[in-house]
Amino acid sequence: MISSDGIRGYNDVIILTILSHGESYGYAISKEIREISKEAYIIKETTLYSAFNRLEKNQYIESFAGEVTHGKKRTYYRITDAGLQYLEEKKAEWQLTKEVVDLFI
Repeated sequence: MISSDGIRGYNDVIILTILSHGESYGYAISKEIREISKEAYIIKETTLYSAFNRLEKNQYIESFAGEVTHGKKRTYYRITDAGLQYLEEKKAEWQLTKEVVDLFI
């Protein structure tokens, strides 16, 4: 399992990448992270919702009310144009970071 410290700086990129494929909600995003990582990374609920707040504050995502489940409205998220641009920048940064780290490992 990956430690949350080791991946903390990439939570936003992971979430934005998932949202770049379509709108979703917290539980579904958490589940997708677990599935894609083959259970190697399980994002904590507090970490996920802190990221949503940060991304929304920076206008990289927007939230909206969705269907009612268990008596309350589910909050959905979608990526904005600014979020797509930021995601592309972070992907390029990741490639360079990976190349540099690979030189040492």
